[in-house]
Amino acid sequence: MTAADARRHLRTAMRERRCAVPVRERLDAAAALAAQLLPELAGHAGHIAGYWAVGGELPLHAVQSALPATLRWCLPLLHADGHLRFAGWRPGQALDTNRFGIPEPSTGPRFGADALAVVLVPLLAFDANGQRLGQGGGWYDRSFAFRQAPDRNTGVASPSPGKMPYLIGIGYDWQRVERLDARLWDVPLDAVATPAAFHRFERHAKA
Repeated sequence: MTAADARRHLRTAMRERRCAVPVRERLDAAAALAAQLLPELAGHAGHIAGYWAVGGELPLHAVQSALPATLRWCLPLLHADGHLRFAGWRPGQALDTNRFGIPEPSTGPRFGADALAVVLVPLLAFDANGQRLGQGGGWYDRSFAFRQAPDRNTGVASPSPGKMPYLIGIGYDWQRVERLDARLWDVPLDAVATPAAFHRFERHAKA
Protein backbone atom coordinates (compact mmCIF):
# COMPACT_ATOMS: atom_id res chain seq x y z
CA MET A 1 0.00 0.00 0.00
CA THR A 2 1.38 3.40 -0.95
CA ALA A 3 1.48 6.36 1.46
CA ALA A 4 -1.33 8.00 -0.50
CA ASP A 5 -3.43 4.83 -0.26
CA ALA A 6 -2.78 4.66 3.48
CA ARG A 7 -3.96 8.26 3.95
CA ARG A 8 -7.14 7.59 1.94
CA HIS A 9 -7.85 4.47 3.98
CA LEU A 10 -7.29 6.30 7.28
CA ARG A 11 -9.45 9.22 6.12
CA THR A 12 -12.33 6.88 5.23
CA ALA A 13 -12.06 4.92 8.49
CA MET A 14 -11.97 8.07 10.65
CA ARG A 15 -14.90 9.68 8.81
CA GLU A 16 -17.02 6.57 9.30
CA ARG A 17 -16.15 6.26 12.98
CA ARG A 18 -16.75 9.96 13.62
CA CYS A 19 -20.13 9.94 11.88
CA ALA A 20 -21.15 6.95 14.00
CA VAL A 21 -20.67 8.77 17.34
CA PRO A 22 -24.13 8.96 19.00
CA VAL A 23 -25.55 12.46 19.54
CA ARG A 24 -25.55 12.16 23.35
CA GLU A 25 -21.91 11.07 23.36
CA ARG A 26 -21.05 13.93 21.00
CA LEU A 27 -22.66 16.50 23.29
CA ASP A 28 -20.97 15.09 26.38
CA ALA A 29 -17.65 15.22 24.54
CA ALA A 30 -18.31 18.84 23.57
CA ALA A 31 -18.80 19.82 27.23
CA ALA A 32 -15.63 17.98 28.26
CA LEU A 33 -13.72 19.63 25.41
CA ALA A 34 -14.78 23.08 26.63
CA ALA A 35 -13.45 22.28 30.11
CA GLN A 36 -10.06 21.42 28.60
CA LEU A 37 -9.90 24.26 26.09
CA LEU A 38 -11.32 27.35 27.79
CA PRO A 39 -8.54 27.71 30.40
CA GLU A 40 -6.00 27.57 27.57
CA LEU A 41 -7.73 30.46 25.78
CA ALA A 42 -7.32 32.81 28.73
CA GLY A 43 -4.82 35.50 27.86
CA HIS A 44 -5.54 35.40 24.13
CA ALA A 45 -7.18 38.42 22.53
CA GLY A 46 -8.63 39.19 19.12
CA HIS A 47 -10.50 37.04 16.61
CA ILE A 48 -10.86 33.30 17.23
CA ALA A 49 -12.02 31.13 14.33
CA GLY A 50 -14.17 28.13 15.09
CA TYR A 51 -16.05 25.94 12.63
CA TRP A 52 -19.59 24.72 12.00
CA ALA A 53 -19.53 21.07 13.04
CA VAL A 54 -20.56 18.61 10.31
CA GLY A 55 -20.01 14.91 9.72
CA GLY A 56 -19.73 14.08 13.41
CA GLU A 57 -17.14 16.76 14.20
CA LEU A 58 -16.96 17.85 17.82
CA PRO A 59 -19.43 20.73 18.32
CA LEU A 60 -18.02 24.01 19.65
CA HIS A 61 -21.17 25.59 21.12
CA ALA A 62 -19.96 25.07 24.69
CA VAL A 63 -16.70 26.82 23.84
CA GLN A 64 -18.32 29.70 21.99
CA SER A 65 -20.86 30.41 24.75
CA ALA A 66 -18.15 30.74 27.42
CA LEU A 67 -15.36 32.53 25.51
CA PRO A 68 -13.23 35.09 27.36
CA ALA A 69 -14.45 38.61 26.66
CA THR A 70 -11.15 39.32 24.89
CA LEU A 71 -11.97 36.91 22.05
CA ARG A 72 -14.46 37.44 19.20
CA TRP A 73 -15.96 34.37 17.52
CA CYS A 74 -15.63 33.90 13.75
CA LEU A 75 -16.47 31.25 11.19
CA PRO A 76 -14.59 30.37 7.98
CA LEU A 77 -15.85 31.04 4.46
CA LEU A 78 -14.63 29.49 1.21
CA HIS A 79 -13.11 31.93 -1.27
CA ALA A 80 -12.61 31.54 -5.02
CA ASP A 81 -8.81 31.79 -4.62
CA GLY A 82 -8.74 28.50 -2.68
CA HIS A 83 -8.06 30.20 0.66
CA LEU A 84 -10.36 30.70 3.62
CA ARG A 85 -11.76 34.03 4.68
CA PHE A 86 -13.35 34.66 8.07
CA ALA A 87 -16.28 36.67 9.43
CA GLY A 88 -17.69 37.33 12.87
CA TRP A 89 -20.81 35.38 13.82
CA ARG A 90 -23.19 35.07 16.77
CA PRO A 91 -26.11 32.65 17.21
CA GLY A 92 -29.16 33.98 15.41
CA GLN A 93 -27.24 35.87 12.73
CA ALA A 94 -27.83 35.01 9.08
CA LEU A 95 -26.02 32.11 7.43
CA ASP A 96 -25.59 30.93 3.85
CA THR A 97 -24.61 27.42 2.75
CA ASN A 98 -21.43 26.83 0.76
CA ARG A 99 -20.94 24.22 -1.95
CA PHE A 100 -20.11 21.54 0.63
CA GLY A 101 -23.35 22.20 2.51
CA ILE A 102 -21.58 23.97 5.40
CA PRO A 103 -23.15 27.14 6.84
CA GLU A 104 -21.17 30.40 6.52
CA PRO A 105 -21.88 33.94 7.74
CA SER A 106 -23.82 35.82 5.09
CA THR A 107 -23.11 39.35 6.30
CA GLY A 108 -20.35 41.38 7.91
CA PRO A 109 -16.76 42.21 6.96
CA ARG A 110 -14.45 39.44 5.74
CA PHE A 111 -10.79 39.20 6.67
CA GLY A 112 -7.85 36.92 6.01
CA ALA A 113 -6.21 34.21 8.11
CA ASP A 114 -3.39 36.51 9.21
CA ALA A 115 -5.90 38.67 11.13
CA LEU A 116 -6.75 35.84 13.56
CA ALA A 117 -5.34 35.29 17.04
CA VAL A 118 -6.49 31.67 17.49
CA VAL A 119 -7.90 29.05 15.13
CA LEU A 120 -9.78 25.93 16.21
CA VAL A 121 -9.04 23.48 13.41
CA PRO A 122 -11.22 20.43 12.66
CA LEU A 123 -9.40 17.19 11.88
CA LEU A 124 -9.76 13.52 11.10
CA ALA A 125 -6.55 12.42 12.83
CA PHE A 126 -3.49 13.86 14.59
CA ASP A 127 -0.19 12.58 15.94
CA ALA A 128 2.26 13.42 18.74
CA ASN A 129 4.19 15.81 16.46
CA GLY A 130 1.20 18.02 15.71
CA GLN A 131 0.66 16.67 12.21
CA ARG A 132 -2.97 16.77 11.13
CA LEU A 133 -5.02 14.74 8.68
CA GLY A 134 -7.84 16.86 7.28
CA GLN A 135 -10.58 16.23 4.74
CA GLY A 136 -8.12 16.40 1.85
CA GLY A 137 -9.17 19.70 0.26
CA GLY A 138 -6.14 21.62 1.53
CA TRP A 139 -8.11 24.70 2.63
CA TYR A 140 -6.42 25.07 6.01
CA ASP A 141 -2.93 24.25 4.72
CA ARG A 142 -3.20 26.85 1.95
CA SER A 143 -4.72 29.47 4.22
CA PHE A 144 -2.06 29.16 6.94
CA ALA A 145 0.97 28.44 4.76
CA PHE A 146 2.34 31.85 5.74
CA ARG A 147 3.14 30.38 9.17
CA GLN A 148 5.80 28.23 7.56
CA ALA A 149 9.31 29.67 7.25
CA PRO A 150 11.48 28.46 4.31
CA ASP A 151 14.82 27.00 5.37
CA ARG A 152 17.66 29.22 4.06
CA ASN A 153 19.69 26.23 2.89
CA THR A 154 17.06 23.86 1.49
CA GLY A 155 14.14 26.15 0.70
CA VAL A 156 11.84 23.62 2.39
CA ALA A 157 9.15 25.14 4.61
CA SER A 158 9.29 24.39 8.32
CA PRO A 159 7.22 25.60 11.30
CA SER A 160 7.92 29.10 12.57
CA PRO A 161 7.44 28.86 16.38
CA GLY A 162 5.33 31.56 17.97
CA LYS A 163 3.99 32.94 14.70
CA MET A 164 0.32 33.84 14.89
CA PRO A 165 -2.35 32.69 14.72
CA TYR A 166 -2.20 29.91 17.30
CA LEU A 167 -3.52 26.73 15.66
CA ILE A 168 -5.38 24.32 17.95
CA GLY A 169 -6.70 21.08 16.48
CA ILE A 170 -10.03 19.81 17.80
CA GLY A 171 -10.82 16.11 17.94
CA TYR A 172 -11.86 13.09 19.95
CA ASP A 173 -9.17 11.28 21.92
CA TRP A 174 -9.43 8.22 19.68
CA GLN A 175 -8.44 10.33 16.66
CA ARG A 176 -4.83 10.35 17.81
CA VAL A 177 -2.68 7.98 15.73
CA GLU A 178 0.89 6.82 16.10
CA ARG A 179 2.28 8.81 13.19
CA LEU A 180 1.23 10.84 10.17
CA ASP A 181 3.83 11.35 7.46
CA ALA A 182 4.23 15.07 6.83
CA ARG A 183 4.08 16.43 3.30
CA LEU A 184 5.87 19.62 2.28
CA TRP A 185 2.68 21.69 2.29
CA ASP A 186 1.28 20.38 5.59
CA VAL A 187 1.00 23.07 8.27
CA PRO A 188 1.46 21.45 11.71
CA LEU A 189 -0.66 22.36 14.71
CA ASP A 190 0.55 24.16 17.82
CA ALA A 191 -1.72 22.09 20.05
CA VAL A 192 -4.71 19.73 20.04
CA ALA A 193 -7.65 19.83 22.43
CA THR A 194 -9.66 16.67 23.08
CA PRO A 195 -12.32 15.87 25.69
CA ALA A 196 -9.67 14.34 27.95
CA ALA A 197 -6.55 16.48 27.43
CA PHE A 198 -4.85 19.52 25.97
CA HIS A 199 -1.76 18.47 24.01
CA ARG A 200 0.95 21.09 23.43
CA PHE A 201 3.63 20.14 20.97
CA GLU A 202 7.20 20.65 22.09
CA ARG A 203 8.28 23.06 19.36
CA HIS A 204 5.48 25.44 20.41
CA ALA A 205 5.49 24.85 24.16
CA LYS A 206 5.01 27.99 26.26
CA ALA A 207 8.09 29.31 28.04
